[in-house]
Amino acid sequence: MVGRGEVTDRAWARIEPLLPAHGRRGGRWRDHRQVLNAILWKLRTGAPWRDLPERYGPWKTAHERLRRWTADGTWERILAEVIVKDDAVGEVEWVISVDSSSVRAHQHAAGARKKGAAPTPSTRSRSTGKPSAGHEEG
Repeated sequence: MVGRGEVTDRAWARIEPLLPAHGRRGGRWRDHRQVLNAILWKLRTGAPWRDLPERYGPWKTAHERLRRWTADGTWERILAEVIVKDDAVGEVEWVISVDSSSVRAHQHAAGARKKGAAPTPSTRSRSTGKPSAGHEEG
């Protein structure tokens, strides 16, 4: 059974041929589908890698596999297969969210000179280096 947000059998049939062959020096690789679901969980939730649920295996494995797949171009091939081709036939629904919140800054956050601060170079005369008219030192 496929969990929420995990790779379906149909999607897996398209993605599996794009992945590197199983096996490496020193032992077998953890199942690619389990690792891919772990990566998708991380990307979907935004949670730290260390919070990866146990059903996906060790977080270090998923993190390292994403790093390798990104470096060798595998991740780019996966995205091209499942996003670009599906978008071309209208099977991808793009949802965009724009945050338009604004926060007022306190008047003192606008760069006003602080009490006791030295005059800035713009308040000094360019030729003499002395304070310009209206900006006498006290």
